Amino acid sequence: MDTDLIMIDLILINYKSTDYLQTCLTSIYERLNGFYANVHVVDNFSGDQVHLVKSIYPKIFLTIHNNNLGFSKAVNKIIKKTSSPYIVLLNPDTIVFDNFFELIISFAQKHPDVGILGPKILNSDGSLQGSARAFPSFLSAWFGRRSLLTKMFPNSRFTSDSILNYKSDGKSPMEVDWISGACMVVKRQALEDVGLLDERFFLYWEDVDWCKRMWQEGWKVIYLPEATIQHKVGGSSDRNLVRSVFEFHKGAYQYFKKYHKSYRLILKPLIFFGLFVRFFGVLFLQFMRQMPAKSKPKSDAAKNIIY
Repeated sequence: MDTDLIMIDLILINYKSTDYLQTCLTSIYERLNGFYANVHVVDNFSGDQVHLVKSIYPKIFLTIHNNNLGFSKAVNKIIKKTSSPYIVLLNPDTIVFDNFFELIISFAQKHPDVGILGPKILNSDGSLQGSARAFPSFLSAWFGRRSLLTKMFPNSRFTSDSILNYKSDGKSPMEVDWISGACMVVKRQALEDVGLLDERFFLYWEDVDWCKRMWQEGWKVIYLPEATIQHKVGGSSDRNLVRSVFEFHKGAYQYFKKYHKSYRLILKPLIFFGLFVRFFGVLFLQFMRQMPAKSKPKSDAAKNIIY
């Protein structure tokens, strides 16, 4: 593979994750291995010294907004300015591992029917993150990637049916319903067929929606475990806990309205009530979990986000 002829646009949406951003950028530049990449860092009004990153990495394209546009809108504004055949969405609280770009771009080139790819994602402690999943159902909503029920019943059918990469052999590519927006590699051709991210999803669920639209238009979504990154879950979410939990449940409700129109009249009140109860339950657990962490650095508290 002649990497000199392949251009990639990397998009990192930063919101109060500047502490992690430099480490992420270092891992990217150390592992490009000949690929030419336009690295776009977009700050959604973090209110910190994010502009200093430009002095360390002068080649990045830095955009600083004077308000929080949300994830989808911020990504779309950059995508409209790009032209590379591959777009990589990457959270700023991630670290790219060796051979990431070679593995994932090579696979994408060899499989023209693939629209989105996602790598294996590890937690900070090296454990596997549930980043490749089945489309949500009414029951799976209570068995989120890091929910209390998933921790209590890790071997339950609902958990195993929902988190598909737990079934992976760790080597072979596998088709999945959707992959986490913490790292998505998207083909330009698929993007032109499917369209941009749905900006009605301010934060969370835009990745589920995008993958669903990919499948609807005939593009495959693939989990590629040989390519690996590390992700510190909640690197920015813990800075604004109430807003983060609220946007997650708001996005879940929007997703239900978008894809379950025939059931809305019957189930809309039940779904709304269930999400209302879940919202306050998750919020209570988050506050309880973070109480002992008040004396710890903020980066430690980020481990406690549960959805």
